[in-house]
Amino acid sequence: MTQEKTKQLIGIACVNLATLTWASNMVLGRLLKDAIGPITLSSVRFCVAALIFALLLKRQPAAGQRMGKDFWLLAAMAVTGVVLFSPILYWGLHYTTAVNGTIINGLAPLITGLFATWVIHEPMSGRQMTGALLALAGVLFLVSGGSWSFWQTAGFNIGDLIILAAVALWGLYSLFSSRVMRQRSSVSATALSIFIGLPALILLAVLEMQHVPVQFDARLLLLTVYLGVVPGAFGFYAWNAGVARLGAGGAMVFYNTLPLYGALLGYIFLDEAIGLPHIIGGLLIISGGIWAARQPAAGTRPALEEP
Repeated sequence: MTQEKTKQLIGIACVNLATLTWASNMVLGRLLKDAIGPITLSSVRFCVAALIFALLLKRQPAAGQRMGKDFWLLAAMAVTGVVLFSPILYWGLHYTTAVNGTIINGLAPLITGLFATWVIHEPMSGRQMTGALLALAGVLFLVSGGSWSFWQTAGFNIGDLIILAAVALWGLYSLFSSRVMRQRSSVSATALSIFIGLPALILLAVLEMQHVPVQFDARLLLLTVYLGVVPGAFGFYAWNAGVARLGAGGAMVFYNTLPLYGALLGYIFLDEAIGLPHIIGGLLIISGGIWAARQPAAGTRPALEEP
Protein backbone atom coordinates (compact mmCIF):
# COMPACT_ATOMS: atom_id res chain seq x y z
CA MET A 1 0.00 0.00 0.00
CA THR A 2 1.42 3.38 -0.99
CA GLN A 3 2.03 6.18 1.51
CA GLU A 4 -0.63 8.33 -0.20
CA LYS A 5 -3.23 5.56 0.04
CA THR A 6 -2.40 5.01 3.73
CA LYS A 7 -2.79 8.75 4.39
CA GLN A 8 -6.21 8.72 2.69
CA LEU A 9 -7.42 5.71 4.68
CA ILE A 10 -6.31 7.32 7.95
CA GLY A 11 -8.07 10.53 6.91
CA ILE A 12 -11.29 8.66 6.13
CA ALA A 13 -11.15 6.89 9.50
CA CYS A 14 -10.55 10.20 11.33
CA VAL A 15 -13.48 12.11 9.81
CA ASN A 16 -15.82 9.15 10.33
CA LEU A 17 -14.81 8.91 13.98
CA ALA A 18 -15.51 12.63 14.29
CA THR A 19 -19.01 12.40 12.80
CA LEU A 20 -19.75 9.34 14.95
CA THR A 21 -18.92 11.29 18.11
CA TRP A 22 -20.94 14.29 16.89
CA ALA A 23 -23.94 12.05 16.27
CA SER A 24 -23.81 11.14 19.97
CA ASN A 25 -23.51 14.85 20.72
CA MET A 26 -26.78 15.56 18.89
CA VAL A 27 -28.58 12.77 20.75
CA LEU A 28 -27.36 13.97 24.15
CA GLY A 29 -27.90 17.61 23.23
CA ARG A 30 -31.58 16.86 22.68
CA LEU A 31 -31.67 14.92 25.96
CA LEU A 32 -30.27 17.90 27.92
CA LYS A 33 -32.21 20.66 26.17
CA ASP A 34 -34.44 21.33 29.21
CA ALA A 35 -31.57 21.28 31.72
CA ILE A 36 -29.05 23.66 30.12
CA GLY A 37 -29.01 26.30 27.39
CA PRO A 38 -27.26 25.50 24.08
CA ILE A 39 -24.60 28.21 24.44
CA THR A 40 -23.90 27.20 28.04
CA LEU A 41 -23.65 23.55 27.01
CA SER A 42 -21.24 24.46 24.21
CA SER A 43 -19.21 26.56 26.65
CA VAL A 44 -18.89 23.75 29.21
CA ARG A 45 -18.04 21.26 26.48
CA PHE A 46 -15.23 23.45 25.14
CA CYS A 47 -13.95 24.18 28.66
CA VAL A 48 -13.42 20.45 29.19
CA ALA A 49 -11.90 20.12 25.71
CA ALA A 50 -9.57 23.06 26.40
CA LEU A 51 -8.19 21.35 29.52
CA ILE A 52 -7.42 18.22 27.51
CA PHE A 53 -5.79 20.15 24.69
CA ALA A 54 -3.73 22.18 27.18
CA LEU A 55 -2.12 18.89 28.25
CA LEU A 56 -1.68 17.67 24.66
CA LEU A 57 -0.17 20.96 23.57
CA LYS A 58 2.73 20.56 26.01
CA ARG A 59 3.94 17.62 23.91
CA GLN A 60 4.05 19.71 20.75
CA PRO A 61 7.19 21.44 19.43
CA ALA A 62 7.73 24.96 20.77
CA ALA A 63 6.52 26.56 17.53
CA GLY A 64 3.26 24.61 17.75
CA GLN A 65 2.54 25.86 21.25
CA ARG A 66 2.33 29.54 20.35
CA MET A 67 0.56 31.78 17.89
CA GLY A 68 2.42 32.67 14.73
CA LYS A 69 1.81 34.47 11.48
CA ASP A 70 -1.33 32.36 11.09
CA PHE A 71 -3.00 34.00 14.11
CA TRP A 72 -5.83 35.45 12.04
CA LEU A 73 -6.56 32.08 10.44
CA LEU A 74 -6.66 30.50 13.93
CA ALA A 75 -8.98 33.31 15.03
CA ALA A 76 -11.19 32.61 12.01
CA MET A 77 -11.35 28.94 13.06
CA ALA A 78 -12.31 30.06 16.58
CA VAL A 79 -15.10 32.36 15.41
CA THR A 80 -16.65 30.02 12.86
CA GLY A 81 -16.23 26.61 14.56
CA VAL A 82 -16.12 27.34 18.30
CA VAL A 83 -18.15 30.51 18.93
CA LEU A 84 -20.81 30.64 16.21
CA PHE A 85 -21.54 27.24 14.68
CA SER A 86 -23.31 25.41 17.53
CA PRO A 87 -25.38 28.37 18.82
CA ILE A 88 -26.59 29.24 15.32
CA LEU A 89 -27.41 25.61 14.57
CA TYR A 90 -29.43 25.30 17.80
CA TRP A 91 -31.11 28.64 17.05
CA GLY A 92 -32.23 27.38 13.67
CA LEU A 93 -33.64 24.21 15.23
CA HIS A 94 -35.97 26.39 17.31
CA TYR A 95 -37.79 27.28 14.08
CA THR A 96 -37.50 24.17 11.95
CA THR A 97 -37.44 20.40 12.28
CA ALA A 98 -34.51 18.05 12.78
CA VAL A 99 -35.41 16.47 9.42
CA ASN A 100 -35.08 19.80 7.60
CA GLY A 101 -31.84 20.43 9.45
CA THR A 102 -30.47 17.08 8.31
CA ILE A 103 -31.41 17.79 4.70
CA ILE A 104 -29.70 21.18 4.75
CA ASN A 105 -26.59 19.73 6.38
CA GLY A 106 -26.40 17.45 3.36
CA LEU A 107 -25.41 20.51 1.32
CA ALA A 108 -22.27 21.02 3.42
CA PRO A 109 -19.79 19.22 1.11
CA LEU A 110 -20.95 21.18 -1.94
CA ILE A 111 -20.87 24.51 -0.06
CA THR A 112 -17.39 23.76 1.29
CA GLY A 113 -16.18 22.76 -2.17
CA LEU A 114 -17.35 26.09 -3.56
CA PHE A 115 -15.65 27.99 -0.71
CA ALA A 116 -12.43 26.03 -1.29
CA THR A 117 -12.48 26.92 -4.97
CA TRP A 118 -13.22 30.62 -4.43
CA VAL A 119 -11.09 31.35 -1.36
CA ILE A 120 -7.97 29.15 -1.45
CA HIS A 121 -8.13 27.94 -5.06
CA GLU A 122 -8.52 24.29 -4.06
CA PRO A 123 -11.09 23.21 -6.66
CA MET A 124 -13.25 20.13 -6.30
CA SER A 125 -12.19 17.30 -8.55
CA GLY A 126 -14.73 15.46 -10.67
CA ARG A 127 -14.62 12.62 -8.15
CA GLN A 128 -15.31 14.95 -5.24
CA MET A 129 -18.24 16.59 -7.00
CA THR A 130 -19.73 13.22 -7.95
CA GLY A 131 -19.13 11.84 -4.46
CA ALA A 132 -20.74 14.88 -2.82
CA LEU A 133 -23.84 14.58 -5.02
CA LEU A 134 -24.06 10.83 -4.36
CA ALA A 135 -23.78 11.40 -0.59
CA LEU A 136 -26.41 14.16 -0.78
CA ALA A 137 -28.74 11.72 -2.57
CA GLY A 138 -28.14 9.28 0.27
CA VAL A 139 -29.10 11.92 2.86
CA LEU A 140 -32.28 12.80 0.96
CA PHE A 141 -33.23 9.13 0.62
CA LEU A 142 -32.51 8.46 4.29
CA VAL A 143 -34.59 11.32 5.71
CA SER A 144 -37.48 10.88 3.24
CA GLY A 145 -37.73 7.13 3.67
CA GLY A 146 -37.60 6.86 -0.11
CA SER A 147 -41.12 8.28 -0.35
CA TRP A 148 -42.03 10.99 -2.88
CA SER A 149 -45.00 12.00 -0.73
CA PHE A 150 -42.53 13.26 1.90
CA TRP A 151 -41.48 16.10 -0.39
CA GLN A 152 -45.10 17.05 -1.08
CA THR A 153 -45.71 17.72 2.61
CA ALA A 154 -42.29 19.01 3.71
CA GLY A 155 -42.32 22.69 4.59
CA PHE A 156 -39.39 25.10 4.73
CA ASN A 157 -39.08 28.31 6.77
CA ILE A 158 -36.72 30.91 8.23
CA GLY A 159 -35.12 28.28 10.47
CA ASP A 160 -33.85 26.52 7.36
CA LEU A 161 -32.00 29.66 6.28
CA ILE A 162 -30.44 29.94 9.74
CA ILE A 163 -29.23 26.34 9.57
CA LEU A 164 -27.89 27.00 6.08
CA ALA A 165 -25.83 29.82 7.61
CA ALA A 166 -24.53 27.38 10.25
CA VAL A 167 -23.57 24.88 7.54
CA ALA A 168 -21.72 27.64 5.69
CA LEU A 169 -19.86 28.50 8.90
CA TRP A 170 -18.77 24.89 9.34
CA GLY A 171 -17.58 24.82 5.75
CA LEU A 172 -15.51 27.95 6.40
CA TYR A 173 -14.13 26.39 9.60
CA SER A 174 -12.95 23.34 7.66
CA LEU A 175 -11.48 25.61 5.02
CA PHE A 176 -9.53 27.69 7.54
CA SER A 177 -8.33 24.58 9.39
CA SER A 178 -7.11 23.07 6.11
CA ARG A 179 -5.08 26.21 5.47
CA VAL A 180 -3.68 26.38 9.03
CA MET A 181 -2.62 22.73 9.03
CA ARG A 182 -0.29 23.28 6.12
CA GLN A 183 2.12 24.65 8.75
CA ARG A 184 1.05 23.11 12.08
CA SER A 185 -0.37 19.84 13.44
CA SER A 186 -4.07 19.25 14.07
CA VAL A 187 -3.43 19.22 17.84
CA SER A 188 -1.85 22.67 17.67
CA ALA A 189 -4.50 24.10 15.31
CA THR A 190 -7.44 22.70 17.30
CA ALA A 191 -6.05 23.67 20.70
CA LEU A 192 -5.12 27.25 19.82
CA SER A 193 -8.40 27.94 18.00
CA ILE A 194 -10.36 26.68 21.06
CA PHE A 195 -8.26 28.85 23.39
CA ILE A 196 -8.98 31.91 21.23
CA GLY A 197 -12.74 31.29 20.96
CA LEU A 198 -13.46 30.10 24.50
CA PRO A 199 -13.53 33.51 26.30
CA ALA A 200 -16.19 34.84 23.92
CA LEU A 201 -18.20 31.63 24.27
CA ILE A 202 -18.06 31.83 28.07
CA LEU A 203 -19.23 35.46 27.97
CA LEU A 204 -22.20 34.50 25.79
CA ALA A 205 -22.97 31.61 28.15
CA VAL A 206 -23.02 33.95 31.17
CA LEU A 207 -25.52 36.15 29.34
CA GLU A 208 -27.64 33.13 28.37
CA MET A 209 -27.76 31.85 31.97
CA GLN A 210 -29.52 35.05 33.01
CA HIS A 211 -32.50 33.82 30.97
CA VAL A 212 -31.96 30.03 30.88
CA PRO A 213 -30.75 28.85 34.31
CA VAL A 214 -28.89 25.55 34.55
CA GLN A 215 -30.70 22.70 36.31
CA PHE A 216 -27.63 21.04 37.81
CA ASP A 217 -27.59 17.35 38.81
CA ALA A 218 -25.25 14.35 38.63
CA ARG A 219 -26.53 13.28 35.21
CA LEU A 220 -25.81 16.71 33.75
CA LEU A 221 -22.28 16.64 35.20
CA LEU A 222 -21.45 13.22 33.76
CA LEU A 223 -22.91 13.94 30.33
CA THR A 224 -21.23 17.34 29.99
CA VAL A 225 -17.87 15.76 30.86
CA TYR A 226 -18.51 13.14 28.17
CA LEU A 227 -19.47 15.85 25.66
CA GLY A 228 -16.29 17.74 26.42
CA VAL A 229 -13.97 14.72 26.18
CA VAL A 230 -15.47 12.77 23.28
CA PRO A 231 -17.39 15.04 20.84
CA GLY A 232 -15.49 18.11 22.03
CA ALA A 233 -11.80 17.21 22.31
CA PHE A 234 -11.61 13.91 20.41
CA GLY A 235 -14.20 14.83 17.77
CA PHE A 236 -12.57 18.14 16.83
CA TYR A 237 -9.09 16.60 16.86
CA ALA A 238 -10.19 13.69 14.65
CA TRP A 239 -11.96 16.02 12.22
CA ASN A 240 -8.96 18.31 11.82
CA ALA A 241 -6.61 15.34 11.49
CA GLY A 242 -8.84 14.09 8.67
CA VAL A 243 -8.92 17.51 7.01
CA ALA A 244 -5.10 17.60 7.14
CA ARG A 245 -4.99 14.40 5.09
CA LEU A 246 -8.00 14.75 2.77
CA GLY A 247 -8.30 18.51 2.32
CA ALA A 248 -11.40 20.50 3.24
CA GLY A 249 -13.50 19.29 0.31
CA GLY A 250 -12.49 15.64 0.67
CA ALA A 251 -13.26 15.59 4.39
CA MET A 252 -16.61 17.36 4.06
CA VAL A 253 -18.00 14.62 1.81
CA PHE A 254 -17.96 12.38 4.89
CA TYR A 255 -19.81 14.99 6.97
CA ASN A 256 -22.98 13.42 5.56
CA THR A 257 -22.33 10.28 7.61
CA LEU A 258 -23.58 12.22 10.65
CA PRO A 259 -27.31 11.44 10.10
CA LEU A 260 -26.39 7.84 9.27
CA TYR A 261 -24.55 7.40 12.57
CA GLY A 262 -27.40 9.20 14.32
CA ALA A 263 -29.80 6.56 12.99
CA LEU A 264 -27.46 3.76 14.10
CA LEU A 265 -27.12 5.20 17.61
CA GLY A 266 -30.89 5.60 17.79
CA TYR A 267 -31.26 1.94 16.84
CA ILE A 268 -28.69 0.77 19.42
CA PHE A 269 -29.66 2.96 22.38
CA LEU A 270 -33.24 4.09 21.72
CA ASP A 271 -34.68 1.00 19.99
CA GLU A 272 -35.56 3.11 16.94
CA ALA A 273 -36.27 1.06 13.82
CA ILE A 274 -33.86 0.85 10.87
CA GLY A 275 -35.43 -0.05 7.55
CA LEU A 276 -34.49 -0.39 3.90
CA PRO A 277 -34.35 3.42 3.32
CA HIS A 278 -31.69 3.71 6.05
CA ILE A 279 -29.64 0.95 4.46
CA ILE A 280 -29.89 2.35 0.92
CA GLY A 281 -29.25 5.91 2.09
CA GLY A 282 -26.31 4.77 4.20
CA LEU A 283 -24.74 2.87 1.30
CA LEU A 284 -25.08 5.93 -0.95
CA ILE A 285 -23.48 8.20 1.70
CA ILE A 286 -20.56 5.85 2.33
CA SER A 287 -20.05 5.12 -1.37
CA GLY A 288 -20.03 8.83 -2.19
CA GLY A 289 -17.43 9.51 0.48
CA ILE A 290 -15.13 6.67 -0.53
CA TRP A 291 -15.42 7.56 -4.22
CA ALA A 292 -14.53 11.21 -3.52
CA ALA A 293 -11.59 10.35 -1.24
CA ARG A 294 -9.92 8.04 -3.74
CA GLN A 295 -8.42 11.05 -5.49
CA PRO A 296 -7.18 14.25 -3.82
CA ALA A 297 -8.61 17.52 -5.02
CA ALA A 298 -6.69 19.24 -7.75
CA GLY A 299 -4.34 21.85 -6.34
CA THR A 300 -4.32 20.39 -2.81
CA ARG A 301 -0.94 20.87 -1.18
CA PRO A 302 0.52 18.15 1.03
CA ALA A 303 -0.70 18.65 4.58
CA LEU A 304 1.54 18.52 7.62
CA GLU A 305 1.68 15.02 9.06
CA GLU A 306 0.98 14.46 12.74
CA PRO A 307 4.14 14.14 14.86
